[in-house]
Amino acid sequence: MVSERGLQVLRAIVQDYVDTREPVGSKAIVERHAFGVSAATIRNDMALLEDEELIAAPHTSSGRIPTDKGYRVFVDHLAELRPLSPAQRAAIASFLEGPGDLDDVLVRTVRALTQLTGQVAIVQYPSFARATVTHVELVQLGGGRMLVIVVTDTGRVSQRLTFVGEEFDDADLARIRAELGTVLVGRPVREGLQRIADRLDAPAAQTPAPAHERATDEIVRAVAEELEEFRQDKLVMAGSANLARREADFRGSIYPLLEAIEEQVTLLRLMGEMVADEQGLSASIGRENDAFGLGEASVVASDYDGTGSLARVGVLGPTRMDYPTNLAAVRAVARYLTRMLEQDDSSR
Repeated sequence: MVSERGLQVLRAIVQDYVDTREPVGSKAIVERHAFGVSAATIRNDMALLEDEELIAAPHTSSGRIPTDKGYRVFVDHLAELRPLSPAQRAAIASFLEGPGDLDDVLVRTVRALTQLTGQVAIVQYPSFARATVTHVELVQLGGGRMLVIVVTDTGRVSQRLTFVGEEFDDADLARIRAELGTVLVGRPVREGLQRIADRLDAPAAQTPAPAHERATDEIVRAVAEELEEFRQDKLVMAGSANLARREADFRGSIYPLLEAIEEQVTLLRLMGEMVADEQGLSASIGRENDAFGLGEASVVASDYDGTGSLARVGVLGPTRMDYPTNLAAVRAVARYLTRMLEQDDSSR
């Protein structure tokens, strides 16, 4: 069992190691922190912390560094989330305020977060499977090309360019728009996809379909492909270059992290499995991420409300990170993002 003073020694070691990147010794703790005891007493506390595998010696020096287990105890029991400064809050506001669709807002969100934390910033798209389609637009571009635009009640606007090989007059285009509106508008994405599938699976006539009918089917398929993407989880990220700047904090290669950023699937699984506390905050530290191939990294995240669908915004970096500041930053950004999306939703 670790005493209360031992836990405070652990806090001092974590804070000093994060600040200096140097192993922390008993003498430095006595000099920097007001424990009111001798260096020998602090050494005894450190020995107990080492027995509990909360700190370790990286080499034969007298200094110690936190282990992944030590960081976990620090985050769960010792970290005090410092409120953001007025300048930091102003930075969030300057990035996020202003008009824009959801894609633009999420891009600005990760830019704000990476600037605040110096880490890789990550934000999940809300799940749109339960979103309702509010509008479908078709824009003929010439040369047999058609731009398909789909809008939902969550504020997401997506578009897909498809080649239909035919030119439509205004009456035909209006007919197709009306057909798509009947099938999709006012219906959840899931239901819309099923109705499109039913339409495409309907028995075809024995005679070859007219060119316009085949072109119409191509447009309908393009809409279906766009709606299918609405059901897929996606991430927006910024700040990948920060990994290279902090490469010294990783014992091995940063390649697994870069690969996870590129692939997204790994990070989506990890963020989906993280367990949040009562404030919506979560952290996954070091070896807790071994199953995802990210055993040298930590992820801290906060839930945000994407108009009825919870998603997460967070940062990815080395285990040696400023957890209190990063947790405070993701919480602040998540709350700001939630308010923005709620205001946008109420204005529609």
